[in-house]
Amino acid sequence: MGTSFGIGRSLAARLFRRRGIGWRVGISGRDGDAWSQGVLHQLAVRQSGSQQVAIVVAAALGYALNQWMSPTAVADWGWRIPFAIGCLIIPFIFLLRRSLQETEEFATRAQRPTMRQVFATLLQNWRVVIAGVLMVAMTTTTFYLITIYAPTFGKTVLSLNTADALLVTLLVGVSNFLWLPVGGMLSDRFGRKPLLVAMTLLTIISAYPALSFLAQAPSFAHMLEVLLWFSFLYGLYNGAMIPALTEIMPVEVRVAGFSLAYSLATAVFGGFTPAISTWLIHLTGDKAAPAYWMTFAAACALGATLVLYRHLSVRPQLAV
Repeated sequence: MGTSFGIGRSLAARLFRRRGIGWRVGISGRDGDAWSQGVLHQLAVRQSGSQQVAIVVAAALGYALNQWMSPTAVADWGWRIPFAIGCLIIPFIFLLRRSLQETEEFATRAQRPTMRQVFATLLQNWRVVIAGVLMVAMTTTTFYLITIYAPTFGKTVLSLNTADALLVTLLVGVSNFLWLPVGGMLSDRFGRKPLLVAMTLLTIISAYPALSFLAQAPSFAHMLEVLLWFSFLYGLYNGAMIPALTEIMPVEVRVAGFSLAYSLATAVFGGFTPAISTWLIHLTGDKAAPAYWMTFAAACALGATLVLYRHLSVRPQLAV
């Protein structure tokens, strides 16, 4: 049951995010440094915000179904309702995409790079792209752990009821939405690097103790406390990581590099988080084992942040 709603939430989140995909692949990284950086930053912020809205809506729907329907009815046919609602969104997405117009700067460009030129430039800047992937690793791993995998973890591992696990997910989505702009504002005030380093270190230090506490004393209140703490770490880190990632990418491949780094991190780290978390629990017999994966992702992000700010030519506008 938890897995079904996890799939439904993942589908809904992807549908809500589709609005930004065409913009990300349709803007060249050669349009100008400040302009392309600003556009990409705004699109990424909106994408992250829409993710949280999708999670809240999907979790609220799952919670409502579990409150209004019997477990048997949900298992027999009720689980199809989230998928049906998700499919109803598709026509509006196509309509919205067709009605979008390119910006004046994009439409009037005299020269646009070929795909070969874009790939060649990406290869020349492969170190920055890989470091970007590792920076995003903490974001996508934590997000999948506290939203997509959380209901399954709460129900199958902690033996909580499905409604409670979904309610926690709903509240975590709200928390994410609130902390993301705070992270952005703090990084504007104190710099990207201090916030990125602080959040990764806090994650490395607290991930296992927090999940171990939850595993030893599972309850709705404890699950909410632990996941809200992870939401705080995720929100502040992601709020700083998004502008940092747009700033570290060379202007020639800013959009392509950002998109590639984010997509690879989501596929490799985030997408496998539920499977790896389940595998770690079975392998070790430790219910808190998903924290190992979260800690590893945070360590990757910490290392990438330190390398980028120390050894690579980070742009002057990047606060340190």
